[in-house]
Amino acid sequence: MPDKNDKGGIQVISRAASILRVLKESQSGMSLGKIAERVDLPRSTVQRITSALAEEKFVISDANGGGLRLGPELNALAGAAQYSIVEHCRLLLTELTQKTGETTDLAVMRGIGMVFLDQVPGVYRLTTVSQVGEVFPLTTTANGKACLAQLSKEDAIKLIRNEWDRNGIQRNLDEFLSELAVIREQGLAYDMDEHSAGVSAIGFSFVDWVGDLHAISIPVPTTRFSRQKTTIEQALLETAANIHQTFH
Repeated sequence: MPDKNDKGGIQVISRAASILRVLKESQSGMSLGKIAERVDLPRSTVQRITSALAEEKFVISDANGGGLRLGPELNALAGAAQYSIVEHCRLLLTELTQKTGETTDLAVMRGIGMVFLDQVPGVYRLTTVSQVGEVFPLTTTANGKACLAQLSKEDAIKLIRNEWDRNGIQRNLDEFLSELAVIREQGLAYDMDEHSAGVSAIGFSFVDWVGDLHAISIPVPTTRFSRQKTTIEQALLETAANIHQTFH
């Protein structure tokens, strides 16, 4: 017969995991009351679990008074797992490059930007190159837009406004949200000379084992983008349709 303490311990772990997943969805922190509402637990239970998580630095208090958010210890664990996602996706990137002849990139959404994780170079002499660890913006890149499109409207708007305010960008928010809606519907995001002059890109987003948002994108010199566009779109959509099965 199972030990009651064992069952209780498993329940606590399950509840802690639910709390961490809820916090992951909020980029700006969340109050105890809001967390309790989302995970359907008493506030006192949530407070007890988050206090234990805080001792291990799995959660921290938001510096701007926004409640609780994910802590630095989770980033350390995610860094250790990063190699797994790179290895997991390497074959997919290679296959995309073989199908299109173009460079294929892998990035992960971290905070207010997209962090570059891996790249398989294309066969053309004129190609695009990025460095592992380089951080890309969210609103002017194909990978960033693809990930923004998967967030709640509230969280997406916070990140969009943060990026635009930091860089003094004046754009129409409703038009950009409409673009994200199209991305959600069609599955592909586009960067048409927005992030870097002379470079365009197409990409899609996906969620890994732990719920992190990643994106695979194919950047192309704009001079040959129009003739490569259909081939790239087809290859990316095929990969996007199959990638979720690889995480089971």
